[in-house]
This record gives sequence, C-alpha cells and structure tokens, in this order.
Amino acid sequence: MGLDMYLTKKNYIGAKFEHNHITGKIELFQDGKPININLNRVTYIIEEIGYWCKANAIHGWFVENVQDGNNDCNEYYVSDEQIQELLNIVNKILENNSLAEELLSTQTGFFFGETDYDEYYFEELENTRKILENALKEEDGEIYYQASW
Repeated sequence: MGLDMYLTKKNYIGAKFEHNHITGKIELFQDGKPININLNRVTYIIEEIGYWCKANAIHGWFVENVQDGNNDCNEYYVSDEQIQELLNIVNKILENNSLAEELLSTQTGFFFGETDYDEYYFEELENTRKILENALKEEDGEIYYQASW
C-alpha cells in the first residue's frame, strides 16, 4: 500500500476496422488454460514499461511537469521531450548527489514513503534512469504516467 507509479506504452490498433489491416492471433494461457481473446475487439495494447513504489520525488516531478500541478490518480501523456528532461535531471543528480534536493526534491503525501536523501532515494534514481532510457527506445505507441495511492 502506498504510492505506486506506472509508466505505460499504449499502441492503438483498432483491430475491428479493416482499414487498419490488423491480422494475427492472440494466444495466451493461464495455468495451462487458454484465455480467449477476440482480436476484433482489441482496441489498444497496453504494456507496463516502468514501475516505482514510493519514489515520491519522481512523482513530484511528474505532477509539476506533466500533470500541470494536478496531484491525482489520472493518466497523463508523457512526451519524449519530457522523458529526456527528467532523464537529464536524474543523470545530473547521480553525477553529483548534492544536487538532489535542489533538482528533484522529495514530496510528502499519504503513504508516499520517506523524504530522506538516502540510499533508497539514489537507488530509485538508478531505477528511474533505466526506465527512462528504455522508454526513449520505444519506437511506437504513446507513453503515459499514472500514480495511485
């Protein structure tokens, strides 16, 4: 329980529309039993490409720079430029830890986790760097951020 944060990639496929030329078969199994998916009813494919737990400084950045200050649980589109901007900040802090409070300050909130600039804070920045670098490599789809608590 607490602040959970997700970066997802959404690909619109609109398989029911012939002009989208979507063909193929979705074959999934759970515990050895098939899960029946009708391709013609699939509109989006959504993949989780990043996850954080209680990385409140990262959440604070998204609230201010992507969500126009709205600290809610809605989903927000994130541009490549925004991803690169956050990655630049993370890299600066990882090169010089003394910049942490100035560039990416911790945030308080309901079960948002610790506000110290400690080992956990910097581990989350390393995790964030990996997530953002991978997100920038995605060639298709749109990236979205959403948090819940």
